[in-house]
Amino acid sequence: MTLPDRLSNDPRSPHHDAALLERGVGIRFNGVEKTNVEEYCVSEGWIRVAAGKARDRHGNPMTIKLKGVVEPYLRVAEEPPAETK
Repeated sequence: MTLPDRLSNDPRSPHHDAALLERGVGIRFNGVEKTNVEEYCVSEGWIRVAAGKARDRHGNPMTIKLKGVVEPYLRVAEEPPAETK
């Protein structure tokens, strides 16, 4: 399965894909595993991560954009199809 070029955790974003996020998407950023990624874009080479516990006026986490090499992957491998007899 090919992962999208851009994906967001925010359900209000047009780049949100709940079904894909449920399967588990991992991000390697500059070769390091990141677990706090809010959004990523492979073609533009950036991720957005939460900036500590800071919140904006709507209660959403404040984010910082970091630029580098973004490598998304599926955390949960697909299960093989059940054998039929």
